[in-house]
Amino acid sequence: MTTMTSPTTLPPGPTVPRAVQGAYALTQPLRGMRRLRDRYGDAFTVNVPIFGRAVVISGPAEIKQLFTSGPDLVDNLEVNLGRVLGPRSMFALSGDEHKRQRKLLVPPFHGRRLAAYEKIVEEETVRELATWPDDKPFATLPSMMRITLNAILRAVFGAEGAEFAELRELLPPFVTLGSRLAVAPISKKGRFNPWRRFERMRREYDAIVDRLIAKARPDGDDVLAMMLQTRYDDGSGLSREEISDQLLTLLTAGHETTATTLAWAVERLRRHPALVEELIDAEDSKLLDATILEVQRTRPVIDLTARQVKQDGFRLGRWTLPKGYAVLVSIALIHDDDAVFPHAATFDPHRFAGARPDLYQWIPFGGGTRRCLGAAFATMEMTVVLRTLLRDFTLVPTGEPGERWHSRGVAYAPAKGGRAVVRRRSTGGES
Repeated sequence: MTTMTSPTTLPPGPTVPRAVQGAYALTQPLRGMRRLRDRYGDAFTVNVPIFGRAVVISGPAEIKQLFTSGPDLVDNLEVNLGRVLGPRSMFALSGDEHKRQRKLLVPPFHGRRLAAYEKIVEEETVRELATWPDDKPFATLPSMMRITLNAILRAVFGAEGAEFAELRELLPPFVTLGSRLAVAPISKKGRFNPWRRFERMRREYDAIVDRLIAKARPDGDDVLAMMLQTRYDDGSGLSREEISDQLLTLLTAGHETTATTLAWAVERLRRHPALVEELIDAEDSKLLDATILEVQRTRPVIDLTARQVKQDGFRLGRWTLPKGYAVLVSIALIHDDDAVFPHAATFDPHRFAGARPDLYQWIPFGGGTRRCLGAAFATMEMTVVLRTLLRDFTLVPTGEPGERWHSRGVAYAPAKGGRAVVRRRSTGGES
């Protein structure tokens, strides 16, 4: 997979200055990617702020090769979300250190633990949905944000308390600002810039987590307690810095993206009333599972996952890349490829009925050794929220055009917030 003596061969791409390409990427991110694919094919070279010179790929064979290549060939980007989540975050770690911490953090979000979290998610969903108005249009994204934030806070920290309330107030603006800073080429230098505010909020977050660590029960079954109990192979535990950064990663990654996907699900379902009736009449969860997969395919909230070349002469399909280049995988482009998903522009959950997607082609959670470790938790959350919503409410259909994509920084949300009109379903004993 590597040829040290091979000359560099890069796919074609635009030749305008980096600043122009960067402005285009910020103002026309999804449309720009599609235009570049139409002009240059499923691989092209760009030169943009933050990433620098990078190759964008969307062909399934090259994506699979990238995801299955070892960390000696390609690994984590040098510029990554560790800028906002901290240097001990999973997003910042590479190689053996990433593998070691991932091994410790996977158990709380898989297997029997998920069943325990389902009750929490349903309680928070019922509580939030009780505030929804009948027959009045409203944006569902704020509600979905509250549901997923409260659910992940309870899963991570257990019972509610003063610190829980403080985090519930702090995290939404903290996540919003961090999401924007993560994709903006803004220097941390200078007395007056958004990073100063972000750093103040980070210090406040760290102080709250320190208090929660001091209060944590050693025999607790929440994620924080499990992190305090866990040990590396040499018997040492996680440091406070590691715990603080990893918890911030779990709270942010397990909050905004899931809520945004749920808002997109409402936006899609209102435009497909026949599917809603099928879901209500279904005897099992297979069609709901397929619907969630299709929402994530057609409306991925994260567009890019990436690696950085660690060796000169890395052969990636048709190309030979130099050390230091970023390789960006466009999630939206492969999801929108008719050769991979026939009639890709059509929203059709039945394409996944009875069949699981290929995880090198359906990649809303990324792929390979860096695939989102909270994928199972996020899927469980979406299933519980939508199941509860469809059980308790009628979604009034609409003939309006689909909502446009709106960039919130890292994530893409429906421009109107997943606007809905609902009616409560009648319960037994009511007329």
